[in-house]
Amino acid sequence: MKTYYKEDLKTSFIFLLPVFILTLFFIFIPVIATFINSFFKDIIFLNKRFVLFQNYFYLLSDSGFWNSLKFTIIFFIVSVPLEIFLGIIFTLVLNYEIPYKGFIRVCVLLPWAIPAAISARLWELIYNYSYGLANFLLLKIRIINEPINWLETGFSAFVALVIADVWKTTPFVAIILLAGLQAIPKEIYYQAVIDRANFLQRFFKITLPLLKPAIIIALLFRTIDAVRIFDLIYVLTKGGPGGATTSLSLYAYKYYITGDFGYASSISVILFIISFIASIIYLRVGKFRQEVL
Repeated sequence: MKTYYKEDLKTSFIFLLPVFILTLFFIFIPVIATFINSFFKDIIFLNKRFVLFQNYFYLLSDSGFWNSLKFTIIFFIVSVPLEIFLGIIFTLVLNYEIPYKGFIRVCVLLPWAIPAAISARLWELIYNYSYGLANFLLLKIRIINEPINWLETGFSAFVALVIADVWKTTPFVAIILLAGLQAIPKEIYYQAVIDRANFLQRFFKITLPLLKPAIIIALLFRTIDAVRIFDLIYVLTKGGPGGATTSLSLYAYKYYITGDFGYASSISVILFIISFIASIIYLRVGKFRQEVL
């Protein structure tokens, strides 16, 4: 029995070895290199100097860093719950036997398939002050009397970014939740119907608890993506107006392109730590390990 176990373990390791190698070279080594570089004064055209925690101490008094951290956290708090809520609704609709279900699924999932830069450019055209679709529709149905400059103020730019992000990534949440929903045995629902449980009772007593592992996975991925958001902001607002929509990723990028690699690395490390802590919290609070075992 032990011989078979060792052979299975050896075979599994051989199949997983390419994944380990790719993970090592494209994830672990860059992460470790970024951590190490954050302890240096590494500015282009100047000699590289070891400064230990000096970059991190400077972060404490950097108002630009705190503003970008504040925006990143608020963006995550607003966008991710919206995506989970809408994702659950789409999942419930797509799981029912409705006419043209396949076509509807394709339409719902299409935004997620569009590259992020192209999606951002599309929303830039939608928000255009002169000929954008958003102002055109709102003027037609007389919700507004004059066009809105969606990207002019910090609040309106934030709302515009959240709408664009929710439109883009809610289908990703729906994919994960739909897989989890279809894994729930149908017999449980048949028994609930026999026991005269209505839709809300079936949802809160059966669907939601059994969908918990899928919800945690969706929350995990979307939290990490929302915290490190870059491309949507870079195309739509470039962090403006006045730095109001600058995320941590964009803030680090601005230092990278100016040649201050050490300080940019320290910002990236903070971003990594936030993502790591959020991941641990989800797995601990959600008791994901117990759910899947």
